[in-house]
Amino acid sequence: MRNKPKLSTVFLNGIITENPTFRLVLGICPTIAVTSGLINAIGMGAAATFVLVGSNFVISLLRNVIPDKVRIPCFIVVICTFVTLVQMLLQAFIPSLYASLGMFIPLIVVNCIILARAEAFASKNGPVASAVDGLGMGIGFTLAISIIAIVRELLGTGCIAGIPIFGAGYDPMLITILAPGGFMVFGLTLGIVNTIMKRSENKKAKEAK
Repeated sequence: MRNKPKLSTVFLNGIITENPTFRLVLGICPTIAVTSGLINAIGMGAAATFVLVGSNFVISLLRNVIPDKVRIPCFIVVICTFVTLVQMLLQAFIPSLYASLGMFIPLIVVNCIILARAEAFASKNGPVASAVDGLGMGIGFTLAISIIAIVRELLGTGCIAGIPIFGAGYDPMLITILAPGGFMVFGLTLGIVNTIMKRSENKKAKEAK
């Protein structure tokens, strides 16, 4: 019998050990596209988290009745349903965020993070564990793109979430809120995070000896 994964481990896995942005390097398109501002990043992260939790839960429930040959199309149908729900909710209740995120909301359907978790975890584990996995991955994704957004917005405008930080005399580095700056900030942040993680892993390995 397959051992059930520990829920706390599953949750923390998505935030730290297998963070989809910094460790698995997935979902780079929305990471670059929506991180010019913190509010957009949080909005995208929340939308992706909702889709991850919902689709993982439903796919796990259906995993034993979905034929193996058509599992990917079935996963996409489930994901599409939750993306449509998110799109309708944002359009109804937060139209400004909906307009700001634009085409990147429907593109959540093809976000490799969501399809990867459906295939790698939800199709092999129970509904509760799958929902927790989706929540952990979603929060990990949100934290990662929020960190990148804070750096880009602060350097590019002198503000965080539209709130002035550096004052009127600050000369903004406009390149950081453009696509080339997004790649540079992402690359630097990725290197810093992975260096810290590597040192932490080496320290734990030495302590274990």
